[in-house]
Amino acid sequence: MLNKKFIGLISILFVMIVWGSSYPVTKMIINDIPPIALAFCRCSVGAITLLLIFFINKDKPFREYLVDAPWFLIIFMGLTGVTCFYILFNISAQMTSASVGSLIQGFIPICIALFAAVFLKEKLSAGQITGIIASLIGVMLIGFLSGDNNSDTRNSITGNLLMIVAVMSWGAYTIMSKKTAHFNPLLITSLSTCIGSLCLLPAAIFENRHSGWPVIHLGSWLAILYLGAVSSGICYLLYNKSLRLLSASQVGNFTNLDPVVGLIISLVFLNEHINILQMAGAVLVLGGIVLSIRKSRLAD
Repeated sequence: MLNKKFIGLISILFVMIVWGSSYPVTKMIINDIPPIALAFCRCSVGAITLLLIFFINKDKPFREYLVDAPWFLIIFMGLTGVTCFYILFNISAQMTSASVGSLIQGFIPICIALFAAVFLKEKLSAGQITGIIASLIGVMLIGFLSGDNNSDTRNSITGNLLMIVAVMSWGAYTIMSKKTAHFNPLLITSLSTCIGSLCLLPAAIFENRHSGWPVIHLGSWLAILYLGAVSSGICYLLYNKSLRLLSASQVGNFTNLDPVVGLIISLVFLNEHINILQMAGAVLVLGGIVLSIRKSRLAD
């Protein structure tokens, strides 16, 4: 059990590092590629990556996997965790500031914990609740103070609301992923990503109905390959695997690492500066995660 929990923790830690970097990468190319077209390209690359991994590792005919697949849950996961999430996330990225976006993403673990308590009947210990609150406070410190003050940075109420709905969509995806934990995680993730990508296609076509499909340059394709193959492909698989080994609320608490990783990337690659409150926020995020893990181990 300890080894499985360790694997789950390492998996979710890697996922959070990659997903934390995906926000600044998205911001780098979101003005060159329309948001829904970007979502479709990213998720399609992720779906292809997952299918290749699946076919390499399958041990029986593909049709036999499809017979017992929980199609309702798979479709729901594709719509919430892929189609809705990336449409809302990318459009919001154009409309709101990075600091506010990070702040709103900090509500992901709260959303997941509440959904898990209501729909999965998971009980939260006092330590886990304390860890979630500490991490959320840390995200608030980072989110309010890590954004730049450039004049072209926007803080749209509509963009903020879209990010909130995106957070709720991701919470729903996480809960549905937990319900499919006894199925082949690679199959579930591959099929849900494929369905979500297919649902993005008509929206992307409609988005570019007047201007035509955008010309994507090499640098943007490299970013899309990273976002698709690694972030939306491999990391989706590892995220679902971690849900089999950890509680949904514990996995949700790790999502607070996103703004911390994003802040570090901004310091190193974007030449931004950090102040004492932002450092305190990062410490609270990491401390909240450690507290949640310790209490969970004691409970096990």
